[in-house]
Amino acid sequence: MKKKKLNINDYILLLVCICISFLIIITGCSENNSEIGIGPVKKLNLAPLNKNLSEKGKQIFDMKCIPCHRIDSKIVGPSLSGVTKRRKPEWIMNMILNPVQMTKENEAAKQLLNQYLVQMTYQNVSEDDAKAILEYFRDVDLK
Repeated sequence: MKKKKLNINDYILLLVCICISFLIIITGCSENNSEIGIGPVKKLNLAPLNKNLSEKGKQIFDMKCIPCHRIDSKIVGPSLSGVTKRRKPEWIMNMILNPVQMTKENEAAKQLLNQYLVQMTYQNVSEDDAKAILEYFRDVDLK
């Protein structure tokens, strides 16, 4: 079988395909990163508010988050009032579950670190616990 030699048009077409593929990957990742953050939560479909889960979230928040956060005032970290209106649920959960990488690679999290000058610590919560905390935030933001 005889090999076909590539001409200049073949090389140009190959280069264009590579560039387009690269742009699709980069654009998709940066959009995704900015809106949902970096971490295990990629897509979250929210159900109607679950009061039992919200109460569990409040208990976890009071135990793990209250040293640095309040709902209506700034302490070490930002006030969390209205957070569900400012951020997507995936972003909130990823910030809870993956705060160090978020502040290194997510622009909004970097800005929070620059503003508050304290790295949010990893609190060793499960995805279920992070979902409960998110539910608590949703409940507070409805009031």
